[in-house]
Amino acid sequence: MKNGNFMKAKAPSKVLVTGGGGFLGEAIVKLLVERGDDVRSFSRNLYPELASMGVKQIQGDISDKAAIEQACEGVSLVFHVAAKPGVWGDYSDYYRTNVTGTQNVIAGCKKHNVPRLIYTSSPSVVFNGTDMEGVNESVPYPATYHAHYPRTKAIAEQDVVKSATEGLMTIILRPHLIWGPRDKHFVPRIVARAKRLIKVGNGKNLVDTIYIDNAADAHILAADKLEKNHKLSGNIYFISQGDPVPLWDMINDILKAAGFAPVRRSMPRRMAWLIGVMFEFAYRTFNISGEPQMTRFLADELAKAHWFDINAARKDLGYAPQVSIKEGFGRLESWLQNR
Repeated sequence: MKNGNFMKAKAPSKVLVTGGGGFLGEAIVKLLVERGDDVRSFSRNLYPELASMGVKQIQGDISDKAAIEQACEGVSLVFHVAAKPGVWGDYSDYYRTNVTGTQNVIAGCKKHNVPRLIYTSSPSVVFNGTDMEGVNESVPYPATYHAHYPRTKAIAEQDVVKSATEGLMTIILRPHLIWGPRDKHFVPRIVARAKRLIKVGNGKNLVDTIYIDNAADAHILAADKLEKNHKLSGNIYFISQGDPVPLWDMINDILKAAGFAPVRRSMPRRMAWLIGVMFEFAYRTFNISGEPQMTRFLADELAKAHWFDINAARKDLGYAPQVSIKEGFGRLESWLQNR
């Protein structure tokens, strides 16, 4: 993975990455290993990709305070990437991973005097169901949420910000729609639904995305800048390609890269939102397993604009996407056709 934004570490650092076996976590681990850091990963499972990089793997549950505290011992930097994503499920499951897990990481850092914590959040924590166009980090959290993921990530964000007032140096990053080769969520979900997708809204809504290498790069930059400038502690940054695109063009480009036809059918956002209401009611009332085909949160995400001002990340972190959307899609197409 080539990178032009940060220099090689002067001396190897001992680093912990939670969720190191995930899509973003593995990309961060790879960059750290390439520059000579001593990396350990904390995940639910063991991953051969990490083993091949010589990464020490600690298997455990992020909600296990003792386990995560032990994993924090002896490190000088933690990237907390592990999370429970998705638009459906029990609130307790989301809270246990996203909130309790984050609180445990903070506690582990404090117990072992780990100086820096880089926390991976999401722009969805401020998404209020309306068009969000070029807003910056000053935009407030919404009064209500229609999904457990953004609600619990917002709580965790506030815990991290609070920890910055208590001596832990932190930076929170909000990458938006991470994609690229080896993607385990966004791209596979689109490809799996290729023949059933229906465009929601007029298809003109612009959204931010970020290529996987750029997202990983931003995390390393944040850690390095925080080490040099402690005044950045407690800050939150949106990170993206800095080049919003029509969401449904993006989806159709992914389908094309995977060898599928573009989405032809469409429905108004209001209709999708009402269908989401009915699905949510039915799934809750009858305790249906699996994930509804539509929810209120998903209808809004698919039909509304959500792109963000990344000038703060450019200024404070020196962030600039090194891989363009065009180059990223070339890599993604190659991966999809050869996996």
